[in-house]
Amino acid sequence: MKIRTFTVGMFQVNTYLLTDEATGQSAILDTGENDELVRRLEQFEREHGALDLRMILLTHTHIDHAGALSLLQKRYDAPTYCPTKDKPLYDTLPMQGSMFGMPHLDRPQGRVDHWIEDGAEIPLGETTLRFLSTPGHTPGQGCYYDDHDILVGDTLFSGSIGRTDFPLSDPKLMVESLRRLFELPGHLRVHSGHGPVTTLERELKTNPFVGFLRRERGIEGPPGIRWAPGT
Repeated sequence: MKIRTFTVGMFQVNTYLLTDEATGQSAILDTGENDELVRRLEQFEREHGALDLRMILLTHTHIDHAGALSLLQKRYDAPTYCPTKDKPLYDTLPMQGSMFGMPHLDRPQGRVDHWIEDGAEIPLGETTLRFLSTPGHTPGQGCYYDDHDILVGDTLFSGSIGRTDFPLSDPKLMVESLRRLFELPGHLRVHSGHGPVTTLERELKTNPFVGFLRRERGIEGPPGIRWAPGT
């Protein structure tokens, strides 16, 4: 699977164009909060030819990751997949701009065609994307992965993790989600909602927010930050 990154919007969110190299079928993962991704995809098509866009995937439904869903669907009317557990947050999308002090970003939230659960498998050409539910940053935050790459939204960053002090966040759930996430193979390349690419192995060894996992597993490394009960 080929992964191209488009960093967009005032929140500098990483959105992704995923392409199955065997068939050319593509998916968009996350949307940004304005029309920048649409404009950049149109420019990409002018330079590289039309996309065979088969789906839109959402990791979660904060405004910076899903606020432009309706704009993206207007241009690319592809079926959209979203974590079931994030529906309470998805329902607030039309007013999240005002909630964060930016009422000009309020707009209809777009539609979701497929609500997905932990363990779902989504075919993209000859690639199978698996869905891992990792709540904590939001009620339904989740990750999509194959044998080489994992797209984690705001679950994990290079050197950090997603915030757990927002409405509907839950630090206890984040602790358990990180335990599950780091059961996956360490070679997986981690593509986050913000910041650079890393790997699960690198984060397990160095990330200050997963020191509790190093202690639990007897892994050498910095003790880390105690940021929630159980860490």
